[in-house]
Amino acid sequence: MNLSRLTRVGSAVAIGALALSLAACGSDDATGNGTGSGTSTDGAANGGDLSGELNGAGSSAQGSAMDAWRSGFQSANSGVTVNYDPIGSGDGRKQFLSGAVQYAGSDAYLTDDEISQAKTTCQNGDVVELPVYISPIVVAFNLKGVDSLNLDGPTVAKIFDGKITKWDDPAIAKLNDGVKLPSTAITPVHRSDDSGTTENFTQWVKANAGDAWPYEASQTFPVKGGQSAQGTSGVVQTIQGGDGTVGYIDASQAGKLGTAKIKVGDSFVAHSADAAAAAVAKSKIVSGRAASDIAVDIDRTLTDSSTYPLVLVSYDIACTSYSDANQAALVKGFLSYVISDAGQQAAASAAGSAPISKDLYTKAQAAVDAIKAG
Repeated sequence: MNLSRLTRVGSAVAIGALALSLAACGSDDATGNGTGSGTSTDGAANGGDLSGELNGAGSSAQGSAMDAWRSGFQSANSGVTVNYDPIGSGDGRKQFLSGAVQYAGSDAYLTDDEISQAKTTCQNGDVVELPVYISPIVVAFNLKGVDSLNLDGPTVAKIFDGKITKWDDPAIAKLNDGVKLPSTAITPVHRSDDSGTTENFTQWVKANAGDAWPYEASQTFPVKGGQSAQGTSGVVQTIQGGDGTVGYIDASQAGKLGTAKIKVGDSFVAHSADAAAAAVAKSKIVSGRAASDIAVDIDRTLTDSSTYPLVLVSYDIACTSYSDANQAALVKGFLSYVISDAGQQAAASAAGSAPISKDLYTKAQAAVDAIKAG
């Protein structure tokens, strides 16, 4: 299988280290009490002695961060080539479960059925599932003369369900007093591929729109018709290509597009890495999974205005057991770099994501340390 190498360069966004802490697997809350991963390692496993090719696929939202991770790890290990195909979370997980790639990026954690399938992929070992990339999802739009809007759950739902069709609709105007809204037609854009970003977005809409959204959360966008595009970059390009377009994308890819503040409690909250991290910190760890499987159920109904619950937690997925010793060493070394201070700061600079906490680093490194040849 030939995997294309990402060439996009993410927009540089300088942010400080954020305090984000997740409680141990099986505990109730992901509470925050640390600042940064607490390690100075650069991920150069074995002093840069690693060699070979490592193949991964999945989340396009991780694109800018993955570029930074690949570059940093390959610089420290000149004999290594890391490939990553941004085909979307759903297809990335399928590639991983089929054994076509050694690791996957996914904006949604594995289902129970997928974990059962992974027993074969992982040589009867456990899944390693690490929340390595925490970032807001934004409702991004291209509307002449307007660069910021307030939107609540029911209004977002009706826009993407085709029930609100003009930008000067009374429902939008009511939330944006003083904003001169044109009568431009609304063109909603959604992902054409199975996408963790879609799943996170529809989870938030379902939790906040009430009867205005009659669909279940899904990796496949549930509304038929409308404009669609492959991957985050495809949605961005489609939004940029027309006046009145609107879509949902990882915040790191928004660029000069307009973005909406979302209703959280009684306030409208702008996206930020701080607010996204705060939402994750107030959410729960999925119980009943292996210690190496750190999955988080985001609370989409938070009312604290310091949080932004339309957030994406993207995972790097691997196995604790590989049939080939060199593959095991490459996966172990690469993931060690991803979760290190150097890796997390590289992602923060490239994509504006929130660096993981000391507590989360400790749990993640224990999971990575369990990777071995079966």
